[in-house]
Amino acid sequence: MTRAETDPGAVTDLFVTEPVADRERDLLIRAREAGVRTALVTEKAIAGLTDTVHPQGLVLVCRQPDAELPPAPRLVAVLVDVADPGNAGTVIRTADAAGADAVLLLGDSVDPYNPKCVRASMGSLFHLPVLRERDPDAGFSRLRAAGLGLVVADGGGETVLGPGTDDLLAAPTAWILGSEAHGVPAEVAAQADHRVRVPIRGRAESLNLATAAAVCLYASVRAQSAWARETQAATPVEGPR
Repeated sequence: MTRAETDPGAVTDLFVTEPVADRERDLLIRAREAGVRTALVTEKAIAGLTDTVHPQGLVLVCRQPDAELPPAPRLVAVLVDVADPGNAGTVIRTADAAGADAVLLLGDSVDPYNPKCVRASMGSLFHLPVLRERDPDAGFSRLRAAGLGLVVADGGGETVLGPGTDDLLAAPTAWILGSEAHGVPAEVAAQADHRVRVPIRGRAESLNLATAAAVCLYASVRAQSAWARETQAATPVEGPR
């Protein structure tokens, strides 16, 4: 069997217009060598396969991988009832950039394979596990079972994100984020271990979801990196015997 037939999430089909095929000959060669089925199609056919105004002349069909939380995760981004595909895709991209171990979409969140979400993720959808769970309670149980603490990003949170949260964020953490319009539902936020707010120094009413996610995730990255350095420095090194 070819790699395209056995690799979950692999590309299985490639549709391309003739101008793009002439320009991207190496891509087509590599695709065929990997066992990907390729087909030359018209501009009209490509337009029917996509929902963009100006298609780029190339469409890939991929298998959806069976995503699972990796062993001993340290950082996970959780979206609750985030229906906007652009926001969800951008958070997936941000989580990937921050080195998060996974993204979990809970409740009535958008399908991560929505075309707009895929485009907004800029490929990051295929770089890390992206999981879906309709029931928030079940999702939280999975996160706790993996050893993660649950931290809600909440504009009304009792704890202010900053140097005082370093010890909290040094531990394995799942950041829970809600929609821009409604935030995390109160009954969901109540199940978290901590509610943390990002301080706003100016007159802005709030941050958009992707910006808040970036601030929170990178705060965890900084805290966990500092903890790792301190732990390494405190570990005694045996000299030669």
